[in-house]
Amino acid sequence: MSENVKETLGFQAEVKQLLHLMIHSLYSHKEIFVRELCSNAADAADKLRFEALNDGALYEDQPELKIWISADKEAKTLTIRDNGIGMNRQEVIEHIGTIAKSGTKEFFGKLTGDQQKDAQLIGQFGVGFYSSFIVADKVTLTTRRAGLTQEHGVRWESEGSGEYSLETVDKDSRGTEIVLHMKEGETEFLEEWRIKAVIRQYSDHIAIPIVFVNDKGEEETVNKANALWARSKNDITEEEYKAFYQHVGHDYEDPLAWIHARVEGRQDYTVLLYVPAHAPFDLWDREAKTGVKLYVKRVFIMEDARKLMPAYLRFMRGVIDAADLPLNVSREILQQTKDMEMIRAGCVKKALDLLDDLAENRRDDYAKVWENFGEVLKEGVGEDHANKDRIAGLCRFRSTASDEPTVSLADYIGRMKEGQDKVYYVTADSLAAAKSSPHLEIFRKKGIEVLLLTDRVDEWLVSHLFEFDGKSLASVAKGDLDLSAVKSEAADQAEEEAPKAEEAKALVERIQEALKDEVKEVRVSSRLVDSPACLVAGEHDMSGHLARMLKAMGQNAPAEKPILEVNVGHALVKRLDGEAGERFGELAKLVLDQAVLLDGGQLADPAGFVKRMNALLGA
Repeated sequence: MSENVKETLGFQAEVKQLLHLMIHSLYSHKEIFVRELCSNAADAADKLRFEALNDGALYEDQPELKIWISADKEAKTLTIRDNGIGMNRQEVIEHIGTIAKSGTKEFFGKLTGDQQKDAQLIGQFGVGFYSSFIVADKVTLTTRRAGLTQEHGVRWESEGSGEYSLETVDKDSRGTEIVLHMKEGETEFLEEWRIKAVIRQYSDHIAIPIVFVNDKGEEETVNKANALWARSKNDITEEEYKAFYQHVGHDYEDPLAWIHARVEGRQDYTVLLYVPAHAPFDLWDREAKTGVKLYVKRVFIMEDARKLMPAYLRFMRGVIDAADLPLNVSREILQQTKDMEMIRAGCVKKALDLLDDLAENRRDDYAKVWENFGEVLKEGVGEDHANKDRIAGLCRFRSTASDEPTVSLADYIGRMKEGQDKVYYVTADSLAAAKSSPHLEIFRKKGIEVLLLTDRVDEWLVSHLFEFDGKSLASVAKGDLDLSAVKSEAADQAEEEAPKAEEAKALVERIQEALKDEVKEVRVSSRLVDSPACLVAGEHDMSGHLARMLKAMGQNAPAEKPILEVNVGHALVKRLDGEAGERFGELAKLVLDQAVLLDGGQLADPAGFVKRMNALLGA
């Protein structure tokens, strides 16, 4: 573009909707626009610091990074300026004129209609710049990217309607200047005391100076402008910790808990980690940023420090500041160093220490953690072998002994029956399906607790967790079942009265022959009390539940025939003994169909099932 060309462009549809919301709806916390614009300016400074590690010329003639705020009461404008990385024309279009990320749609999906709650979502979804239009009827942004000294700057301007303008302008210094043309009735934000109060409330812990420039041109640094995490814990108040979390976590709510520690040894580093009070919108995106920022000697290095915080702790927020990592290598190489591995191990330990403390001493708060992040935390059992037992100890499950998801493996083991040597569990698609599983019948009869695993990640968990505290984990729907060592008077009496396997041998062989193409084996069940039959997987076979999950995800599952266990004391199975020929085969298939349905599977021939059921009912 030539210097004098001005271009008018239309906003993306989502941006129009967002601007309308900002202008007409969100009035509960108008002052958040200061927080968001200062936060963006601080991010721009951090990006410049990092890029300047390899190219010191990016600092040009301004090595000291700052944010300046000034007010012009006569013109009714508020100006926020930084000398950070700045933007070129294409970056302005990408970051201001359009929103290519999914955050905006997620933002709209989270709106509740409650102005105060909705205002709290700003920033968390990366839409903070647009909060300017809560108080301004026109916004002018002028910027030049660092290092592009031979190029012109770019000016973006909009009145918050359906379009914005772009033009090329002269700009001597790098960075970004935002001028807010305040609406009628919003002049309180042109008052020096008001601006300073907002900065101290929301941006006090930004690690670069935020300078207020009065109408005489005098400058005053308003915020503390130092790294909170580098200060002694004794010098930091609870309010300061919470305010810093809101800045680093782009969150308006207070965190549930935090841990702040300095580690000294082969590697010296400081870690400040927070547990949010609610799940971020991108929790299930394993490629999303982890929310933990890496600094080296208080110089920002990377926002997405994947090697420092594993995927199963991606909900954590905070900063890690190392003292001795090399700055003259790329981010990719840095993340592969042994020093980083040592820091990672230490940070994971601190994170698990924090969760352990919550689980032991603040159970109500840990219940909130589990409600929001439990399924994510379970991923760690299979991903982090070194901490597998610690993570398993943090896991919580529903069980047949409780309706609340507060049962830990330690709780379960502490309640085990005399003679019981295994932790029993059942997997299913839903809690209702798990509770109604026929595999639980003998366990209920004997009063043995069974864990009800209904999260999709649970199959992954039990495939990696074979024992806990010396007790092996066992599926109630796999392999042979022997509960003879667990005594229960009612169950023992029922077992005495039940027909013996030897007495039903001939019947079982006839069922086996009738169903030989569909099942691996037919045998007398020791699991069933009330149901006629159930499906069982071999000890080392894939469960039917996992096979269905894999198929639903488009993956191949091994074609393994199930084992059919029959309750030879049930009336339907007894009736089989008196049938012969085709009639026997049809009833045997009906028993199998019922077992498939009880297992959560789908029938290959629903019409045949209905026909056989009608024939039985009409007999």
